[in-house]
Amino acid sequence: MNIVFKTSKVTIEGELNNSQTALKIYEKLPLEAKASTWGDEIYFKIPVSLKPENATLDVEVGAIAYWPQGHCLCIFFGKTPVSIDNKPMPASEVNIVGKVTSEISILKDIKAGDTITLEQLK
Repeated sequence: MNIVFKTSKVTIEGELNNSQTALKIYEKLPLEAKASTWGDEIYFKIPVSLKPENATLDVEVGAIAYWPQGHCLCIFFGKTPVSIDNKPMPASEVNIVGKVTSEISILKDIKAGDTITLEQLK
């Protein structure tokens, strides 16, 4: 399941896995939200309320995850305020739903308050 994130400045492609969480999110697309940032993480609220599914604190750079506690989709591209090394660490456990397949460094160009659109990429 290929997806695309778009802002006025940035287009990022990603690929969702075959988890139940990812399938539910994919079914809701397209959607639009205001981006928030937390260190090198972008997150935004989505109209999906799902329970933890193989939830973890172990995420890699480029991971796309659903944060059940905040009903948000997260994109990790570097250290967060609670990281203990160079790896990202979420605020609490997340469901890994996919990965970024584009160049990750351009995620730094997305700022808090930017409108972000998430669509299925056919």
